[in-house]
Order: sequence, then structure tokens, then C-alpha cells
Amino acid sequence: MTVSFRCETELACSPERAFALSLDVGAHERSMAASGERAVAGTTSGTIGLGETVTWRARHFGVVWRMTSRITALEAPHRFVDEQVRGPFARFHHEHRFEPSAGGTRMVDTITFRAPLGPLGRLAEVLALGRYMPRLIADRNASLAAELRADGHGGASGSDGSGGSGGPGSSGQ
Repeated sequence: MTVSFRCETELACSPERAFALSLDVGAHERSMAASGERAVAGTTSGTIGLGETVTWRARHFGVVWRMTSRITALEAPHRFVDEQVRGPFARFHHEHRFEPSAGGTRMVDTITFRAPLGPLGRLAEVLALGRYMPRLIADRNASLAAELRADGHGGASGSDGSGGSGGPGSSGQ
């Protein structure tokens, strides 16, 4: 089965600034410090661009994973898409949107994924991934918002797409 979720985060900065920070490999690593996520191949520093790949190494659920993602669409400063080309998921698609809002920018993450291994993967989706992934993305977005605040670009508030604010977060690429 395929799982989809959406996470919205309000940022008090321009869409251009939010877009640029979201494509910065170092910012991603800082936002995922809890899992020790590091770029280990492909574009490992600076800004990742259209058609480029990055391989991430991270620890989730006590297991070290490697996932290679490619930027498959990029429409600066409004939207980009990263998709897994190799890694733990049967499918992983992450659309990042940046929309002007009254407070600056509404960052909208829409993630669709499917675990491998058929029925066992479905069980993992239901028991763990369906809750873990939205929280991971919200945490990532909270970290990006904190980085923007520290740089003097403003703060954020988030939602997991269910209408609540400050719910399970979203972080990650």
C-alpha cells in the first residue's frame, strides 16, 4: 500500500530564502542531526540542483540506512521534487512547495512512500512508518525554521495536514 501525508509550515521569510535553504545539503544535515544523517555520495555539500543525486546515510529504528535521492523537478523558487532512486523504500516521492503567505512563506511538503516486502512492508507502514515519517518531516521543518530565526529571517508554525498546529512534524528531504 502507498502512504501519503502532507505537512505545512509557516516561515517568516521569503519563498526564495525558504527554497534555497531547503536545497542546501548542510542545512539538511543540521536538520537531521538526531539521526546522524550525512551526505556520503553525489552532491555532498552546497546546493543540490536539478538532476543531481545525493546519498544519505542515517540511523533510524537503530539501523543504519543509505538512501540515494535525485532532484527530478525544480521550479525556483516555488517547487522541487526529490525521489528515491536507491534505498530502503519501494517508492519515495517528496514534493516541496513554497507559497507566499501573509507571514512570509507557506512551505508544503507532500510525501508519498511505500515500504518494500509486500505484506511485511504494509505491517511496517501501519505500525511504525505511518507515524514516524510525518514526525520526522515536522522535526526537520522545525529545525529549518529555527535556523531561519537564528539568521534573523523569522520563525514558523507547523501542521501535519490534519488541520492541527504543532502536531506530528515533518523533517527530511
